[in-house]
Amino acid sequence: MTDLRRYLHHQLYVGAEPDGHLTWMNRLLVAVIVLAVVTAVLTTEPSLGARWHRDLVVAEFVFGAIFTLEYAARIWAAAEQPGPASAWRKRWRFIASPLGLIDLVVIVSTLMPLITADVAVLRMVRLLRVIAVMKFGRFSQALREIGAAIGERTDDLLVTLALAALLLLFGATALFIAEGTVQPEAFGSIPRALWWSVNTFTTVGYGDVVPVTAWGKVCASLVALSGIAFVAMPTGIIAAAFSEAMQRRRDQKIEDMREHLARLDEIDEAVEHKIAALERASGKRKPGRP
Repeated sequence: MTDLRRYLHHQLYVGAEPDGHLTWMNRLLVAVIVLAVVTAVLTTEPSLGARWHRDLVVAEFVFGAIFTLEYAARIWAAAEQPGPASAWRKRWRFIASPLGLIDLVVIVSTLMPLITADVAVLRMVRLLRVIAVMKFGRFSQALREIGAAIGERTDDLLVTLALAALLLLFGATALFIAEGTVQPEAFGSIPRALWWSVNTFTTVGYGDVVPVTAWGKVCASLVALSGIAFVAMPTGIIAAAFSEAMQRRRDQKIEDMREHLARLDEIDEAVEHKIAALERASGKRKPGRP
């Protein structure tokens, strides 16, 4: 039983093999989560027949049984977590952890159809389990690199956000002055105009609400053109940060390879010295050596 518990601990808590790939249990878990989310989405479609809805509900309970077994296995294997605490204290620590609470919510959301059918939003919590699995192996390294790249450009992104906010406020104020009396429903206050400004700035558009005065059209055009530039700026900043992060990763790999080759040279030299010492001790010499 101890060996089985250690095996489950490696599969569920270590989560990755030495080569960085996810363990087979975590890969299976990701597949089950994706299928469960797709099933929950399909259950909200009223055009599906009664038979399909019945089959989807059955699938929901199958997925719930899998999640329940995984939850129980995690609780049991939590005793193998490193640390001086007792087995039950380690298990309780997992139950009260964010990951344990997410698992519990996932199981409860599966049983909710017994009470109410309108729990599709609650079932979307399962997607958080995918994020939890991504902390293992190569996913963890990728997430750290993404976080580091964005963190290095925090000041640039904040400046861009501040400039965008100022532009939105000025645009909303200008539209309020130009269109407030003409279209009070859409531009009768700065907050109303600000909503239009946000939609225009992000190039989404407000639908049938458009300026009708000449000054309003000029301000709207400036806001729309500025939105194109300001939407592209954060993209360029983050792309440059990713490029630098990838270049550092390549440089680090090259440096690691050089260090590895240097260690191999040292090992070869040490082996040569040991062979020479053994030859001297045995009174032998290599051919061609004096």
